[in-house]
Amino acid sequence: MMHTLHRLGESIPFEDAIASLLLTVNIFAPTEWFLNHIFGAGMDVLADLLSTPMLGYPYMQRAYLAAVCIALIGPVVGTFLVHREMAMISDTLAHTAFAGVAVGLFLNSALSLTLSPLFTAFVVAVVTALLVELLVEHAGAYSDTSLAIVLTGGFAVGSILITATDGGIAVGIDAYLFGSLATVSTENVGILVLMSVLVGSLVTLAYRPLLYVTFDATAARAARLNVRLYKRLMVVLTALVVVSAMQIMGVILVAAMLVVPVAGASQVARSFNESLLISVVLAELAVILGIGASYYGEATAGGVIVLVAVAIYVVAVVLGKVQTAFGEEETPEMGSIDTNEPVSRGERHRPES
Repeated sequence: MMHTLHRLGESIPFEDAIASLLLTVNIFAPTEWFLNHIFGAGMDVLADLLSTPMLGYPYMQRAYLAAVCIALIGPVVGTFLVHREMAMISDTLAHTAFAGVAVGLFLNSALSLTLSPLFTAFVVAVVTALLVELLVEHAGAYSDTSLAIVLTGGFAVGSILITATDGGIAVGIDAYLFGSLATVSTENVGILVLMSVLVGSLVTLAYRPLLYVTFDATAARAARLNVRLYKRLMVVLTALVVVSAMQIMGVILVAAMLVVPVAGASQVARSFNESLLISVVLAELAVILGIGASYYGEATAGGVIVLVAVAIYVVAVVLGKVQTAFGEEETPEMGSIDTNEPVSRGERHRPES
C-alpha cells in the first residue's frame, strides 16, 4: 500500500516527500564550502605564486582534492592488504566494480532508471569481496585461485552487458574504465571526503585488531578476536576505496594506488607504522605530480599517476639498496615488517591470509 502525507488537503506519495526532502538538504554543502573557500583559495594562491594557471581552474581543484583523498585512503587500506599478501584483491574488486558500473548503466538504459553507476559498482564490489572470503573459507580454494575466478567472472559479466545493448553503454563506461579529471563533480569530491573520513575512522578504531589479524591470525583467534569479522571489514574497506577512486584512476589502474606506494614504502621502512606513513606520503607525491603531468601532457590522469608511482617505487628500491650498502640493517621484506621494531631476516614469519 502506498503511504501518503497530507499537505493542505492534498495527498502526496511518501516516497516523493522523502525525495523532495533530500533535494532540499545539500549534504555536500560543507565540502563545497571547503572546496571554494579553503582549498580553492589556497590553490589560487599557489597558482599565482608558481605562475601555474591550471591550479586555479575549478575542475582541476576538484580533481586535486579528490586525488589527495584517494592517495590517503588507498595506502592506508593497501598496507594491510600487502602485508597480508592479498594485494591482488584490489585488482579483483576493481574488475568486478567494472561489472557493477555496467549493471548500473545497463539498468538505466534498459529500464529508464537513474541509478548511479558508482552505487551499483559499490554494491557489486562489496558482494564480490565477501564472496572471495567465502571461497577461501568454504570452497577450499587458495586465495589467488579464488581471486582469479572472481576477477574473470566479473569482467565477463561487464563485457556481456556492454554487448547486450549493442554497445550503447560503451561510451558511458569509458570514463570509468580509464578515469577522467573533467568528470569529477563537487558531489564526487564530497563522496570521496566522506569515504576518507569513514575509512580513516574505521581503521583507527580497529587498528590493533587488524594488525593482529594481518600478521598472525592464529594468535588473534587465541586472543578471542573475531578474525572472520576483521577480515570481512578489510575487504569491505577495500571495496570502498576501489569504487571511490574509479572516477579518477579508472577501473584498470585503480588497484595501483593500494599497492605501488606500499611496495615503495616497504623498501625503506623499518616498522609497520613507518611503512604506513611513508606509503601515504609517496602516494600523495604520485598524485600531485601525476595530475600536473597529465594536464600538460594531455594524457589520461590515471595512467600518468601510476607511472609516476612506479618511478617513485624504483627510486625507493635504489634507496633501500643504498641503505644496505652503507651497512644499515636490511629493509624488511614485503608482508613481514614488524609492527614496532626492526626485525632481522631470521626472525620473520609469513603472515596468514
